Amino acid sequence: MTISGIISISGRPGLFKVVAQGKNNIIVESLQDKKRFPTYASDRISALEDISIYTYSEDKPLSEIFDAIFKKEKGATCISHKESEDKLTGYLIEVLPDFDQERVYPSDIKKIFMWYNILHKAGELGKSDEKEEVVEEKPKAKKATAKDGEKEVKKAAKPKAKIAAKPKAAPKSKSAPKTSAPKKVAQPKSGAGRGK
Repeated sequence: MTISGIISISGRPGLFKVVAQGKNNIIVESLQDKKRFPTYASDRISALEDISIYTYSEDKPLSEIFDAIFKKEKGATCISHKESEDKLTGYLIEVLPDFDQERVYPSDIKKIFMWYNILHKAGELGKSDEKEEVVEEKPKAKKATAKDGEKEVKKAAKPKAKIAAKPKAAPKSKSAPKTSAPKKVAQPKSGAGRGK
């Protein structure tokens, strides 16, 4: 599951999708009300794809946790972030049993479930699954056809042939002065014969 292009902005509730990029800002769209506005370098922005959760072994990307929740709930919404800390912690233990309970704070756990439900309501979780399937299918099609690889090699060879042809054209221009030089030498000789 990919959550590329989805961000959180400190001081603003909810999640946002990056829509466009300007010179000094990026244009984002709220996943809740679809309103667009610019954000600047001074805003504290966190990309969801860069966030991971501490575990006792290796950190787990947020996308993997969302995927586990999606499978657990069979594509439905999860527990509300407004539930008690004990319920939220218990739910996260079911999804990610080895999460580091000392380093992952209750506020972090609330954000996980709140963000999941926002993404689910906006339909972003299903969209990201489709993108992954398309990406996986394309490389398989390229690997299956060896002729495509040969065509790419031939295309790459063509520019080399063009580059090699340029130096051949250069000696022709050098030989042109050589042919004109004997003509100049021949003219005085013919003039000398006439004088005799």
